[in-house]
Amino acid sequence: MASSAPVLQQHNNFLFTFSSKTKNTNSIFFFNSYNSSLNCVTKPLASTSSSLFSSPFQTSSRPLIRLTRVSTAAVEYVPPAPDFDFHKEIARLKALKSKLDNCTNLKDRIRVIDSDSRVNSFFFSHKNSFSRVLETLHLDEFEVFLLKCVVAAGQQHVFGDVCTEFEQKRSSLKSALYALAEMIENWDVNGGNGGGGGGVNGYGIGTEEHEALRSMLKIIGEVERFYDCIGGIIGYQIMVLELLALSTSERQSLSHHSNKSLKREIIEIHPPRALDLSQDLEYASQAAIWGIEGLPNLGEIYPLGGSADRLGLVDPDSGECLPAAMLPYCGRTLLEGLIRDLQAREYLYFKLYGKQCITPVAIMTSAAKSNHERVTSLCEELHWFGRGRSNFKLFEQPLVPAVSAEDGQWLASGPFKPVCKPGGHGVIWKLAYNEGVFQWFYDHGRRGATVRQVSNVVASTDLTLLALAGLGLRQGKKLGFASCKRNAGATEGINVLIEKKNLEGKWTYGISCIEYTEFDKFGMTDNSLSSYSVPGGRLECTMQNLADNFFNTRSSRCYDGVEDGLDTFIIYNERKKVTSSAKKKRRHGDKSLHQTPDGSLLDIMRNAYDILSHCEIKIPKIEGNEKYVDSGPPFLILLHPALGPIWEVTRQKFHRGSISRGSELQIEVAEFLWRDVQLDGSLIILAENVLGSTTIDENGETILQYGKRCGRCKLENVKILNDGINWNSKENLYWKHDVQRFEAVKVILHGNAEFEAADVMLQGNHVFEVPNGYKMKITTGDSGLAVELKPIENKLMECGSWFWNYKIMGKHVQLELVEL
Repeated sequence: MASSAPVLQQHNNFLFTFSSKTKNTNSIFFFNSYNSSLNCVTKPLASTSSSLFSSPFQTSSRPLIRLTRVSTAAVEYVPPAPDFDFHKEIARLKALKSKLDNCTNLKDRIRVIDSDSRVNSFFFSHKNSFSRVLETLHLDEFEVFLLKCVVAAGQQHVFGDVCTEFEQKRSSLKSALYALAEMIENWDVNGGNGGGGGGVNGYGIGTEEHEALRSMLKIIGEVERFYDCIGGIIGYQIMVLELLALSTSERQSLSHHSNKSLKREIIEIHPPRALDLSQDLEYASQAAIWGIEGLPNLGEIYPLGGSADRLGLVDPDSGECLPAAMLPYCGRTLLEGLIRDLQAREYLYFKLYGKQCITPVAIMTSAAKSNHERVTSLCEELHWFGRGRSNFKLFEQPLVPAVSAEDGQWLASGPFKPVCKPGGHGVIWKLAYNEGVFQWFYDHGRRGATVRQVSNVVASTDLTLLALAGLGLRQGKKLGFASCKRNAGATEGINVLIEKKNLEGKWTYGISCIEYTEFDKFGMTDNSLSSYSVPGGRLECTMQNLADNFFNTRSSRCYDGVEDGLDTFIIYNERKKVTSSAKKKRRHGDKSLHQTPDGSLLDIMRNAYDILSHCEIKIPKIEGNEKYVDSGPPFLILLHPALGPIWEVTRQKFHRGSISRGSELQIEVAEFLWRDVQLDGSLIILAENVLGSTTIDENGETILQYGKRCGRCKLENVKILNDGINWNSKENLYWKHDVQRFEAVKVILHGNAEFEAADVMLQGNHVFEVPNGYKMKITTGDSGLAVELKPIENKLMECGSWFWNYKIMGKHVQLELVEL
């Protein structure tokens, strides 16, 4: 192991590319597609970041999905079995798995599972009665096989009381089965339900239990099918037990063994050398231009399947728990925010090239907290964001059993109710392959896709995503990461350059990532990381170590500049432009805002300060988070990303002025000009048509047409003075943009409406609502404000009376104001 310590960096989004040949997330990935099977490996190397990648399918025998240690989760504790022998149980299950692996059909698999001692004893010691139970429940052969796998894995307690020992004489579980069989016999004799025994069809299993059984069969069926590459249900349990059984020294031994079996050995871990976008501004701008040009070659992937338990999100009407995608952040759900950022990049492409680019979006959902149904309903309610249903592909992530950390026993909340959680974002690769997502992208003519984590609200800030995509496309990379400085002690992974030597004496190199839970194993320390103890968790597939399968081989060891020739790469930027997540609820009295919606809002305000302070606009500077633990932010500024999204575009629309402490500025319009504006209070500008207008296509779908009949707003030499937000209100929830106001100036633009204010002071409360097809102009009159409302000329209805003309000049985007 290397003595040099890696630079601690967190990464947050990713992008990938597709190809018909074998060319070539929270950070950014880039990859090309391959046509071959996907395998799993047991090496516990993991990361929770995101990245830019190329396709995970290749003809190499190297495995792709990494299954990490059991991740922590808040679950009910189950006492361990006395004197439980991990190694004995693992050996027994491995022997069973080996026999199952040799089977070619379901009939043979059933024969093998029936030969297991646990299954034989449980199912056949009272064969006549229990077999009839299964028959009367109308289970097919595969469903019966699944139940037998659960028993073989030592998890029969999920059929009844969680802590019941199957081996006990006349256990409560067996007693229940005997009673069930007797009720079935009585039903057969009486030709009915035995006097209304209350069961489903008189079988003695109530409606709730019957539904729970069906639900459990669906879940364990998905586990069996998805984890087929490691042995299905049996392989899942083996992995859980192996990871639970490992001590630190044993983990290192397993790591060495796994790498030896793959004919490679980890030699050193180094700090990676990265392009620093915050320092090399010219090259960063060039890379962003490449990213804009390549937008028609890219898709978008959103892993939304996580349960987001730490957010504690609840529907205020129904009281039901909600997934992270539904978090109402800054006035819209997090899912809407992802699409909004994507459409901003597409709008920039339209303004530069005059062509519409609609990016196909693949969304991984799950059954947790009705995630799939809620995401689907939101998309339908918003008419698929004006992008057409055919440009979305939703695929559902499997749930996996949560286990006791003491002995790997599955947790259950009742009969046939194993506690289940999503299996980790890393399932996205195999699942996407199984569900035809990569082929779907390829059919849309896409070479790659950007992968974004839903909780990272700043990932699309400025040019980070575009530069990452541009470099990946331009240089033909397979996979890359967008990274930043890591906060010490945070639950964040790191990017590293890994150097390996295989048994043939060849050297391999690549950019990878290591999860914070694995630091000790790799000889890294982070003294500020607090220790913790948890009773349970789940087996989790992690997303980022797909990178380990895109390493490059050299005949001799490389000492300098090895990163330039790798298929993997990394870019670096300021943290507030790469990652700031809203993934956990702030607890009452908690002095840390890290990874909370409150803390991420402060980073959005810091970014707003950086944009506007460079436009000769006087604005209060934001201090450290600790300054705002007991108060709101110093101001609220929410700018629509289509004003840019790259900052050099946004800054050309703002010129001089001031924003006072405690002010609020919300701009929901892309065609906008601010010149010499002084704001002291609240100014809200809302347009129906921010990016364009919608039409109904031949399939009856709502389609957004960029640049058509946009709303427009110009403010020149304007002073706005009002009492604005009531900063003392206890009801304010700033990260939701749910605030109480005393006064505000509000401009509402319907359709292609235009608003202009020049040489005027707007004091107090005002609402200017401009109807579709009209232009409103506010000036100073003899007795106060002069308001002029005129219809827009017919010839200007589509393009407006003025617009911004975008041009690429060298490595930069320049704007010109065109008035008609």
